[in-house]
Amino acid sequence: MPSLRTVTGSAGTRLLGLGHHQPEKTLTNDDIAKLVETNDEWIRSRTGIVTRHVAADDVTVADMAAAAAQHALADAQVPGEDVDLVIVATTTARDTSPNTAGRVAYALRTGQVPVRGGSGKPAPASLRGVVGPGIVDINTACSGFAYGVGLADQAIRAGSARTAVVIGAEKLTAVTDWTDRSTCILTADGAGAVVLQGADEPGVSPVVWGSEPEIAESVRIEAPVDRFSQDGATVFKWAISQAAERARRVLDRSGLQPEDIEVLVAHQANLRIIEPLAKNLGLADKIVVTDITESGNTSAASIPLGLSKWWHDGKIPSGVPALLFGFGGGFTWAGQVVMTPER
Repeated sequence: MPSLRTVTGSAGTRLLGLGHHQPEKTLTNDDIAKLVETNDEWIRSRTGIVTRHVAADDVTVADMAAAAAQHALADAQVPGEDVDLVIVATTTARDTSPNTAGRVAYALRTGQVPVRGGSGKPAPASLRGVVGPGIVDINTACSGFAYGVGLADQAIRAGSARTAVVIGAEKLTAVTDWTDRSTCILTADGAGAVVLQGADEPGVSPVVWGSEPEIAESVRIEAPVDRFSQDGATVFKWAISQAAERARRVLDRSGLQPEDIEVLVAHQANLRIIEPLAKNLGLADKIVVTDITESGNTSAASIPLGLSKWWHDGKIPSGVPALLFGFGGGFTWAGQVVMTPER
């Protein structure tokens, strides 16, 4: 009986570069107060958010994802043609085919995202006969980036890929109910990305992921309304009472202790969730990314966006363990420990 070949890849995976993109337009709390009955103090005291970025109507999730990916590749000094796996985590992409990862892959070879509705146009000469990367979209909402890093790490170690780009990208404002005070104060747009490559030593710990069926309906973007809604009290209660225990599972799988962690990058859902989580994990005196204050809640984009911004601002050192932990719609959670890139 014939036997199938088993292929193994690298012993480990490492982060080579980080990138991000945010739209230029911002909305302050005072701007939001012109839309619904609220004010700056009310928003800050409940969420920590001061500003959020909003994409123009003609900007797509793929546009932002491609920009973040190109930034990360430049940071890693890796050419786009070397990428053989593109994973995009998003819950707000409006198109299902071509998927967002496919449009990003196109942009990495041509420098621009293909125009929507461009069916029938001949491919650029640079793409003729080219075998592109594997392209995967995943939707586990706010935990999506951690899922993507986990999948890319597994693919590289299994020998299915050598160099991967993992992106979290969202246009949450496109699915925002601007009459709902409880949600419109939160949402924002943007993208963050990392470049992963095989290495002799592990630079990414095994992913730990799971879901909470009991509260699966607490965060929704459902047809036919297609607007973001959530049971904020249920989400907050879970985050305060359960998130730290789930994050400790990530630490246990990594083989590290809380004192080994130098950076915490949790989903930027709410400052009133991030700060207690850091305290419960014993990480309050470490570097705790709080990009929520100036970027709002960007769902799957929030972890890589905050990580990249703080990295490029020099707030995060190189070669140190960072705990990534995402949670949200579905209801899902996931995380891993990564070593920050070398500068």
